[in-house]
Amino acid sequence: MVPQRNVDLRQRVVALAPRHKRYGVGMIHLKLRQAGEPVNYKRVERLYQEAKLQVRRRKRKKVPVVQQPLARPKAPNEVWSMDFVFDRTSEGRVIKCLTVIDDVTHEVVVIEVERAISVAGVTCVMDGLAQARGHPKVIRSDNGKEFCGKAMVTARMSLACSCV
Repeated sequence: MVPQRNVDLRQRVVALAPRHKRYGVGMIHLKLRQAGEPVNYKRVERLYQEAKLQVRRRKRKKVPVVQQPLARPKAPNEVWSMDFVFDRTSEGRVIKCLTVIDDVTHEVVVIEVERAISVAGVTCVMDGLAQARGHPKVIRSDNGKEFCGKAMVTARMSLACSCV
């Protein structure tokens, strides 16, 4: 009697899986429970694996990082460094500061303070700086998520093309 129960359950699991493509075994188990099936999670998991229904994990797309040796700048506006600094207000809320510094004069070119700064916000600040002060030859930054997005890479490419 137990094998027949597994066959029926396997058919229900296989029927649910294509209907909910991105669901994993946990959600299939939940759907069976919601339908009134008193079924064990481990049994559903075993049948799910036997039917080869595992959902593939999505791979992250990596943006290529071009590393260059650090050279000493000789004139102002040749090399800028940018990074984020975090602080808290008196209420305990986090604020994010985008700081851009000229490496020769150690002058703070801009400090942009926001609750959250996205990639689009960074490119907007950099476009404003380019209009006000001109383009630097090199911008140094870490590999933070705000500096590695597609919008920032295309902004770097257009910046590099307009500097050369």
